[in-house]
Amino acid sequence: MTAKCFLNDGIVDQPGAGVALADRGFTLGDGVFETLRVRNGGVVDVQAHLERLAAALDILGFPHLGRGRDLARHLEDTREANGMAEGVLRLTVTRGQGVRGLAPSPDAVPTVCITAAGLPSRPDCFTAIIATRTRRNESSPLSRIKSLGYLDNIIALGEANERGADDAVLLNGRGNVACFTAANLMVRFGKEMATPPAGDGALPGTLRRRLLERLSITERSLTPADLERADEVVSVNSLGVRRLSALGGGVLPEGRELHDAAAEIYRDLR
Repeated sequence: MTAKCFLNDGIVDQPGAGVALADRGFTLGDGVFETLRVRNGGVVDVQAHLERLAAALDILGFPHLGRGRDLARHLEDTREANGMAEGVLRLTVTRGQGVRGLAPSPDAVPTVCITAAGLPSRPDCFTAIIATRTRRNESSPLSRIKSLGYLDNIIALGEANERGADDAVLLNGRGNVACFTAANLMVRFGKEMATPPAGDGALPGTLRRRLLERLSITERSLTPADLERADEVVSVNSLGVRRLSALGGGVLPEGRELHDAAAEIYRDLR
């Protein structure tokens, strides 16, 4: 079966689909995206993703799509066109085509694309290092949205792989913990659970939002030393919950209280 995607106005064959060379998402990374889990034949927590997308479009000053309700339908149409019961959808919105230069065209029409993919292999435990080649800019509004420019994250992940680790912890300009390369970070010290605040460069993740609503998790600054002394460190994003087993070669405790509580909430999301 040929993979299908949604592009602007309808479902098309994904292998032959494409955007214009003048699209600002291609030339300048001028766009945002959302990654959504498909589970048991349904797209998970659509409203939270669309609310975050709308906030990101406002930050970037995109023209109003006027199709917030339609986006949910287009996500479901893409899932159904691919016969997907389990998998991942990616919703991408760019500012659309523009002339050469940074200034956007006032009459630009956003490009909207939804692609489908299978679930990636995700072991329950993973290892990480503290990234040293790049840092998260907590003062930039881009730290609060899923913009198309992910080069800092790619650099950090590349460093992790070179050093034999699965992922990297990104620090901010003040040296505090911000996040993993593609997930939020949460820790447990005994009965206390904590996660970096958005002001430290943490992306306002959709699963992070649900966990803050349902668990007693404190938003506060964390240092690399905090991670080393924690009873548990987990990563959370729209694809699930994972436990950090080692940081920079040092083995971490095998606690599972936070992991199991977060995983149960994640499994119940619809």
